[in-house]
Amino acid sequence: MEALQLTASWPVANVTAASVAPDGEVRSVGDAGLVYRLASISKMLTAWATLVAVEEGIVALDEPAGQPGCTLRHLLAHAGGYPFEGAEPIARPGTRRIYSNSGVEIAAGLVADAAGMPFAVYLREAVFEPLGMRATELRGSPAHQVWSTLADLLRFVAELRDAQLVSAQTAAVAQSVHFPELPGLLPGFGRFDPCPWGLGMEIRGAKSPHWTGRHNSPSTFGHFGGAGTVLWVDPRVNVACIALTDRPFDDWAEDARRLWPELADAVLAEVAG
Repeated sequence: MEALQLTASWPVANVTAASVAPDGEVRSVGDAGLVYRLASISKMLTAWATLVAVEEGIVALDEPAGQPGCTLRHLLAHAGGYPFEGAEPIARPGTRRIYSNSGVEIAAGLVADAAGMPFAVYLREAVFEPLGMRATELRGSPAHQVWSTLADLLRFVAELRDAQLVSAQTAAVAQSVHFPELPGLLPGFGRFDPCPWGLGMEIRGAKSPHWTGRHNSPSTFGHFGGAGTVLWVDPRVNVACIALTDRPFDDWAEDARRLWPELADAVLAEVAG
């Protein structure tokens, strides 16, 4: 657990963190029941519920969604041409990787309409309840307003590592790069060409600098949140890490850009075997 002790020096009021080893062993520090705002980690949960809806047959990844030529797949991969916030597109679908809360919200709205219920209810019934995530709640935008605990997110990480709510094939699709040639901006870290992304989750690829570690594989997937939160899974070594804080990223961005990769490399060195 020495790697996780690095979080004790982080300039935040509260931090709760965990690592998951290849054999499933969990090491953690902090209060696993403390509720945090996940910020953009919410996008991963929203995408997973959307994949459940795909397997239920009520939506399809390549069905039209949003502006002409845009699909549900485009929206989940930040390739729909929508701005960070706002309903008016600023590019044609599939031409740029534009990180967009709006695109994810449009995707969630499509699922809600198809399911005939508010997206918060669908998300709870499709993901939270089956995984036993009893402390997790969507309190607004499905792009950035889920609140949860370390204990609950460890249940979600177990699903990411060994999917039960969707097929292994569907999980692999979500964790693979879509529209691989697209350049784009990773907020807080810079522009990359290409800027790989999966469905609701970022793929590390060759990005540098990055919020994961120097030793994370290019296939590492996950998300960081503007609330000062990180979650990643490195499928090459089957290791995962979560760190939740209550200090917005923008308030300690310079430190976070150094400390998050430092934690990732320490976790990999300690638990990858």
